[in-house]
Amino acid sequence: MTIAEATPDFEDRGPSDRAFLGHPKGLGYLAFVEGCERFSYYSMQTLLMLYMVRYLLLPENASGVIGLDWLKGYYGFDGQPLASKIFGDYTSLVYLTPIAGGFIADRWLGRRMTLILGGLLMTLGHFLMAFESSFLFALIALIVGVGLFKGNIASQVGELYKPEDLRRAMAFQIFYIAINVSVIVAPLVAGTLGEKVGWHWGFGTAGVVMVIGLILYIMAGPWLPTEKRTPKVAGANAAKEPLVRQDWLRIVAVVALVPILAVALLTNQQIFNAYIVWADTEFDLSLPAALANLSFQMWLPFLGERVIGLPNPLPTSWMITIDAIASFLMLAAVAAFYIWYGKKRQEPDELGKMIIGSFFTIAGGLCLYMAAVTQGSGKIGLFWPLMFHLFNSIGFAHILPVSLAFFTKLAPKAINATIVGIYYLSFFGANKIVGEVGTWYETMATPTFWLFHVGTAVVGLIAFVIFKLFLAKRLLGG
Repeated sequence: MTIAEATPDFEDRGPSDRAFLGHPKGLGYLAFVEGCERFSYYSMQTLLMLYMVRYLLLPENASGVIGLDWLKGYYGFDGQPLASKIFGDYTSLVYLTPIAGGFIADRWLGRRMTLILGGLLMTLGHFLMAFESSFLFALIALIVGVGLFKGNIASQVGELYKPEDLRRAMAFQIFYIAINVSVIVAPLVAGTLGEKVGWHWGFGTAGVVMVIGLILYIMAGPWLPTEKRTPKVAGANAAKEPLVRQDWLRIVAVVALVPILAVALLTNQQIFNAYIVWADTEFDLSLPAALANLSFQMWLPFLGERVIGLPNPLPTSWMITIDAIASFLMLAAVAAFYIWYGKKRQEPDELGKMIIGSFFTIAGGLCLYMAAVTQGSGKIGLFWPLMFHLFNSIGFAHILPVSLAFFTKLAPKAINATIVGIYYLSFFGANKIVGEVGTWYETMATPTFWLFHVGTAVVGLIAFVIFKLFLAKRLLGG
């Protein structure tokens, strides 16, 4: 079957259904809206640990935060371990609430209204971050807002395509590229403003960009999937398409993959928690050293005053930009590689790509281990961290967009948004573990800390192999 044969006509989308890089115009809108939402989210991800460790949780500032004393008693931690626990619970809950967001959209409000409500709450949360006393209320607003927003936008991407449309996987590659552009820009803009100008400038910028995303989404209405919701009949439940045996087998497959993905994602999710704290205190981010470590030594004599506009030392948040650039380039490179490879021989299936990605994730974790064991008494140069971001990003490109495409392919149409919400349970599990493991950072030897993460990637690899060899066909009915 060729791509032309497998691609539907999209008569209900109008003549411009291929207007965006050969894809429906709605994909372009959704990618830009998700880019705005991810800018706001990753601004928060980038700044939150640094904000807490450097400023908010210092004794002279923490006393003004409503509810923080109770939270200290609940967790039993203070300082960096408390920051790791708060961060881990925040980032895990923003991936748990999409289940409720998908259910609300599927059963009551519809995806469009649910998503708009989520965007409004996220905007409120970012602006509440301007006030130290409302810090915990801001986190609650962001958690609920992301839950209403996240699964519902991803499910709309999937609904632009029929199950047999071969463009579906590439659409999610494009979707993830938009996300990674935002992750590149967020630390450079919000991260730099937060670290160099004032924390609240960074958080406020995130709120403004979220407003822009909401406006774009409202404009996108005519190009998005039509919501086919059956109106309720008085005295009776609305008619719904029942789930058949094959649907339930697919749901079992989804549930079985969630904990496997959670373990496989652990190293990647630690980047925003203990890793950024480690980078802040142990990496050599002075401008000459950073340029030298980036292999710019031969150009240093010619740069002269041209680099004077760069902040020195470089903001720690720029390590997130380095990771995002690597992720962006590797997403594009991996997508191009499989286009080329597919012309010569059969591509690996989704699980096959996820197994390949696990090997690269293991290699990335070993780079962090090498950085720790070779540090000595000085600061850590950027060679091993850069190698980590490279290998980890290749693993990311093989696991994240492929697994999301796989889940939307498995999802029964009647509960599509709910299944996408279940997908994000893997991120909930990963970030919950990350928050707990992050509390070990101050007391565990750093090489051992990162070697533990290598072990979790090995566990993920083994589990993917077992699922593919022994469970996949049986659960999928194929």
